[in-house]
Amino acid sequence: MGIQQRIDRLRQRMTEEKLDAFFTGSPENRNYLSGFTGSAGYLFITAKDASLATDFRYVEQAGQQSPLYSVVRISGKLDWFTQLVSDSGARRIGFEADNMTVSQHQSLKDALKSLESKPKLVSTNALVDQIRAVKDPEELTVMEEAIRIADKAMDSVTERMRPGMTELDVAWQMELAMRELGADAISFDTIVAAGPNGAKPHHHPTDRRIEKGEPVVIDMGAKYNWYCSDITRTVVLGKADDTFRKVYDTVLAAQETAEATVRAAMTGGDTDELARTVIAQAGHGEHFGHSLGHGIGLAVHEYPRVGPSAAGLLTDGMVFTIEPGIYLTGWGGVRIEDIVVLENGLARIITAAHKRDVVQV
Repeated sequence: MGIQQRIDRLRQRMTEEKLDAFFTGSPENRNYLSGFTGSAGYLFITAKDASLATDFRYVEQAGQQSPLYSVVRISGKLDWFTQLVSDSGARRIGFEADNMTVSQHQSLKDALKSLESKPKLVSTNALVDQIRAVKDPEELTVMEEAIRIADKAMDSVTERMRPGMTELDVAWQMELAMRELGADAISFDTIVAAGPNGAKPHHHPTDRRIEKGEPVVIDMGAKYNWYCSDITRTVVLGKADDTFRKVYDTVLAAQETAEATVRAAMTGGDTDELARTVIAQAGHGEHFGHSLGHGIGLAVHEYPRVGPSAAGLLTDGMVFTIEPGIYLTGWGGVRIEDIVVLENGLARIITAAHKRDVVQV
């Protein structure tokens, strides 16, 4: 699906929402709909025209990357915005409520007051994000490379982990490995949580040294050609105790159950329940406090939603994580995360990193 097809899908949604124009400054949606990779700019799309407004730094780049758009140079004021609205004759202009501050919204409203037609700003929610949830073959190819990079980095670094290394040491080695394997950047700040720190799902690495026999949760991802990957593995250096063995096996069983039984046309909530039931039956229901997963693509967290209250239906082409976990205060945690894509109604697991639970030292 090329840029024109993406614009056409958006225009169809605009018609359904009775919008004359759509305005966005979201970096991910701007990239998705235009191919423009600059750090500043806005899209203004109507039924017939598409404009990309950006400042002096990116005017030439925008023209090269986004040939389907008329490039408008931004001035210090919002004259460019009122001119676009006036020229288009738009009366109902959709904006993304999740990607606009109150101050920005007020500025746009004030700018429109000068127009006799009195156009109205209309709040929308996830209009483009829901389109992005279904990946086309080209997107999937790029994502598979981002996942491959993260897989190889995870395998190579975990094999070299030894007691005495700090959480920060491991995080840096992960980032270095991903860069050497071709990553453009990391998808997010790498999580390395050893021992009791593993009970905090989003722990920030510290200079705490990793001890033999304790669980270490590692959550990381690579960004490649603007697309993200995300993987979590949990390992013990040396011999695992009975608590780790029971917790790890429960989390793995929950993940494998969800991966094997999720189907297209299930809701994100249905999918979450597949794994949550396994963990609850093992007596750890209260120790699994986050969603089973999330969509991933240009952003680390995007549609579809895969959690207890997620009502949206999953469909072929959607890419999302499956990452159950158990977290025990004072002991640590276990989380195992894969990325899957729905194809022919079933989940294909893309993540291929080894699910070793013990690293021999």
